[in-house]
Amino acid sequence: MIGRSPEMQQIAAMIERVAASSISVLISGESGTGKELVAQTIHRLSPRSDQPYLAINCAAIPETLMESELFGHERGAFTGADRRRLGCFEQANGGTLLLDEISEMKIDLQAKLLRVIEEQRLRRLGSPVEVGLDVRVLAASNRNLQRAVREGRLRLDLYYRLKVVTVELPPLRSRAADIPSLVDQFIQEFRHTNPRICGIDEDCLKALQAHQWPGNIRELRHLIQGALVISQGPLLSVKDLPTELRPLGGDDLAFAVRAGTPIRDVERRLIYRTIRLTGGNKTRAAELLGISLRSLYYRLQRYEPKRSGEL
Repeated sequence: MIGRSPEMQQIAAMIERVAASSISVLISGESGTGKELVAQTIHRLSPRSDQPYLAINCAAIPETLMESELFGHERGAFTGADRRRLGCFEQANGGTLLLDEISEMKIDLQAKLLRVIEEQRLRRLGSPVEVGLDVRVLAASNRNLQRAVREGRLRLDLYYRLKVVTVELPPLRSRAADIPSLVDQFIQEFRHTNPRICGIDEDCLKALQAHQWPGNIRELRHLIQGALVISQGPLLSVKDLPTELRPLGGDDLAFAVRAGTPIRDVERRLIYRTIRLTGGNKTRAAELLGISLRSLYYRLQRYEPKRSGEL
């Protein structure tokens, strides 16, 4: 888990606290924010770390196979079942099981899942015998699960059983302070593709921090991987980024300040160019400038853009 922002420090502390127990944890956040990494970290820090860890994506498995995938089956339980198969719960016995996109599971199977979690016992399809379990269950979703409950797509009792503790991951766009550390990590991870690269220049880093990152950390990781392939080094630069991430005006976003220039003029130019850097996103511009959005609007009301080049 990488992050120096207050949000990530709080999450790291929470992970350390919950890892020592066997309680269920619900991990929420947008796609690409690192939900499975949180689950893996909880497992690695837990007393179960030497036992199996399994992750199952409930949205990726056909409904007809989901029950067998979870609970297993005996030979002859259904057409095509030519041998016994252990489900994910038995494969993870003694360890940790992550149920990703839990709201995508059909509602009648959720009742059986709740019973298995509560009683720590299951019966394979086609078997008259119950099997005892010791599995810690974690759940993850990038959807609004409270809405899924209201819409009848997620059982309320299962929802409350899974969210004993909730870890909510913030989107990358709200934790720009963590981007330098993440970039360094990904450069080291993929540096073998271009050993000449030893870091990233300041303008490139600013462009990355200004981006909205709809794909979050996963998007950043893939972007750095691609930039390393095409870069001529020794530092990643703006020209190595996809066109949509390059700030308008390129290098002219920087400007010289002559001694004796009125503070008001310097501030005006800085604010307009920062807004330009963020593609017009004033919320992001305020974050980069270290002021509130309200303060930014107050300053803009005081200024008149005398030259279009200031925008």
